[in-house]
Order: sequence, then structure tokens, then C-alpha cells
Amino acid sequence: MSRSKPDVSALFDLARDGNRPALARLLSLIERGSDGARQVGALAYPLAGHGYTVGITGAPGAGKSTLTSALVGTMRAAELRLGVLAIDPSSPFTGGAILGDRVRMQEHALDDQVFIRSMATRGHLGGLALAAPEAVRLLEATGRDWVIIETVGVGQVEVEIAGKSDTTVVVVNPGWGDAVQANKAGLMEIADVFVINKSDRAGADDTRRDLEYMLDLSGHTGGEMAWRPPIVSTVATSVEGLDALWVAIQDHRAHLERTDELEPRRRGRTDDELSRIMLAQLTERVRSLRSSEDYEALRTLVDQRQIDPWEAAARLVGQ
Repeated sequence: MSRSKPDVSALFDLARDGNRPALARLLSLIERGSDGARQVGALAYPLAGHGYTVGITGAPGAGKSTLTSALVGTMRAAELRLGVLAIDPSSPFTGGAILGDRVRMQEHALDDQVFIRSMATRGHLGGLALAAPEAVRLLEATGRDWVIIETVGVGQVEVEIAGKSDTTVVVVNPGWGDAVQANKAGLMEIADVFVINKSDRAGADDTRRDLEYMLDLSGHTGGEMAWRPPIVSTVATSVEGLDALWVAIQDHRAHLERTDELEPRRRGRTDDELSRIMLAQLTERVRSLRSSEDYEALRTLVDQRQIDPWEAAARLVGQ
């Protein structure tokens, strides 16, 4: 099989049979957004949709990667097959992937029921916002029933991707109180579960109080038909509180299914993805139009004040 022109169908069959290098190559195609990415997406889509996604996000240094590793261990104890995507727009793929190379994730490196991969923008039309859901569907299609999406940072892209999961876990640390106010328009609004990690440190009780106060202000009263994000205290380095976090995630899934909110939430993600794809395609079309002779001719007419920019754009788009 040529590395320059891989047989995508053959790779997909191998990945479904448990071949990890084949799965890694398919994820690379998705990340690059090459012609092969469309083939991967078309093959994976009919076999996806059965999995459940958990987004883990929070401020840098909150211990998200250690928490993710500990959560993977807890979920593996339940004999679940997992995929882990680490979203980092600032870093390219490097060999075994950034997250996979971290020492704190090495305990899962030899577990063939866990696949860990770091994702970064590398030319994909539409960037990570489009590559990430394709990667999730590929992991589902190759047998992963749960996919954890860990965001390395808290930029707009990372928060959006984590917030598009079925359950979103926001990780904070003791002493984060003032930052709650600064971040409530982003992280606070997407949280389904809050985690106070490193809760053995001073200030954990104050942070819990601040979070409870913010939830009260935002109208999260709880009740049978309403979900109030629980606040779970953890010490990921010693796996303290991980069972409670796993219970909270399962409780949220049960709530979504009981109240028939899961499918509408997923339809919303589909609407968002379709909109992003259309915008990406329109952006590509604009790029191609800008390199055309007609564009140069119309821009000259605009420069000469013979037509206005709106008329020029209408002529180009109307072609």
C-alpha cells in the first residue's frame, strides 16, 4: 500500500479489525483534510452515531490530562472501549501524538481497548471545528463506544469543540474564584459537570461556594426535568473522586435520555456542522474566484469607480 496514495477502503477495513496503525493513518487523512478525508468520512458515517462523547475542558494547568488519564482508567474498569482526542490548535501531529507521549498517559499505551490521539489544524478546510467531529465518527465506526475530547487550551475553538460533546466537563482548581466571573460567558455556560481538581489544596471550599453561587445566579435550580451541573471534587494524581465523576457523567447521560434531550442536542450539532461545512465551501469558492480573470477585471472597474463593490461581488457570485 503506497503511503502517498493509501487505499482508504483497505485502511478502513483494517482499522475496523483493530489495526491501530491503520486507524492512525485514517485520522491523519482527516486532519489534513485531503481528498482521502472525504472518503474516510463517507465510510465512517453510516457506522457511527452509537457512541457517547465527553468533553473535558478548563484553564491551562487545571490537570485536565491527568484527570483524563484517571477517568480512562475508571472507565476501563467497566470494560469500555475508549477513544481519546486531545485538541490543540497550536501544535502539529508529531509521531505518537502529543497527548499519547505524555508520561501521565503512558499507563494506557499498551491497552488495545484505548486509542489516544492528539489533533491539530494542519490545512483542513474549516479547521478543527470540522476535523474533530469527523475524527469522533471514525473512532465510533471502529468500535469505540465512548470518546473523550480533551482540550489543551481554552481558546474559542477548544471551548466550542468541548461544548459540542454529549456531556461537557469543566475543570477548575481551588482559588479560581475571580476567574469564574471572567469565564462565565464561555466555560460556565457549556458545563454539564464541574470538577474541582487538586481539591486537596487550600481554597477548594471557597471555589465550590463560588460555583454554587454562579449556578444559582444562572437559574440552575435542579429538579426532575432540569439539570443542575454537579460539582465533583477530585485529586486526579491519586484517583480520588474519579468514581464520583464517572457517576456524574453517567447521571447526566441518563438525564438526557430520560428527558429526550440527547437527540435534540445532537441535531443541534449536526446543524452547526452543516453550517460550518457550507461556510468552508463558500470560503473556498471565494478563494478560487479571487484568482480568476473576471475578478481582476471587476476589481479594475471598482478601482475606476465604474461599479461599486457590491455590484462586483454580485456579478462574481452570480456566475
